[in-house]
Amino acid sequence: MSDNWVVQNLQNALDTWNDKMAEIWHLITQSPQTFKGGGIWNVVVTIHGALQAIAYALLVLFFLIGVVKTCGSFAEVKKPEHAVKIFIRFILAKTVITYGLDLMLAMFSIVQGIVSTIMQSSGFGVSKNSVLPDTIITAINNCGFWESIPLWAVTLIGGLFITVLSFIMILSVYGRFFKLFMYTAIAPIPLSTFAGEPTQNVGKSFLKSYAAVCLEGAIIVLACIIFSVFASSPPAVDTSASAVTMVWSYIGELIFNMLVLVGSVKMADRIVREMMGL
Repeated sequence: MSDNWVVQNLQNALDTWNDKMAEIWHLITQSPQTFKGGGIWNVVVTIHGALQAIAYALLVLFFLIGVVKTCGSFAEVKKPEHAVKIFIRFILAKTVITYGLDLMLAMFSIVQGIVSTIMQSSGFGVSKNSVLPDTIITAINNCGFWESIPLWAVTLIGGLFITVLSFIMILSVYGRFFKLFMYTAIAPIPLSTFAGEPTQNVGKSFLKSYAAVCLEGAIIVLACIIFSVFASSPPAVDTSASAVTMVWSYIGELIFNMLVLVGSVKMADRIVREMMGL
């Protein structure tokens, strides 16, 4: 790295961005069981198991509500076809509660398979680093002290923006994991609504919402891959312009691409929900 303080300021911001992108790439391929060593997952599983007892009680309640609302009289309940239908619904609802955790992990594994396919087919196994062009470094090194003052201001503002955007990106990925944990922990309660026909839409909406959170990973990977293409082809630099103009143009285009990436990641939830009709 150059010993020029202006170059160092800008390079430090890019290093922070590259580190966060590499961390995102690593996190997006992780499962909830291995996230942060699995400690959080163990707590979530414990809560999930404790709520199953409450879910079984709600299962009976929703089942009785469903019987009352779907059957006009007790005579209908005694009909074989109605009795079998009600019995099968009850058994299926109980099974969903009992094996709900396995069901949710299976859904997550399917989405992770989609993520792996996207990464393999694109050829981006790791994130591409954003590198400061040699032309920019040379132009900055050739500037005198007074010329470096506006450059320092430009790189300070640009570096601040890049650093803030990198933390927004990583927070979005961490936020997805937190949603996965919360959905998993509370799952037995909404899944118990499958016991009654009038309440089953709650369970369906829950599973669709959980699937949407899982699919956010695919959207994040797509956004990162597109940005990696931009990173591998840095913005063009006009060597005939002044050093301040060159640096400002470079930082402006770089921040614009980063803003598009952050915006895509932040809207991942909305994009998936629109795709799934939620």
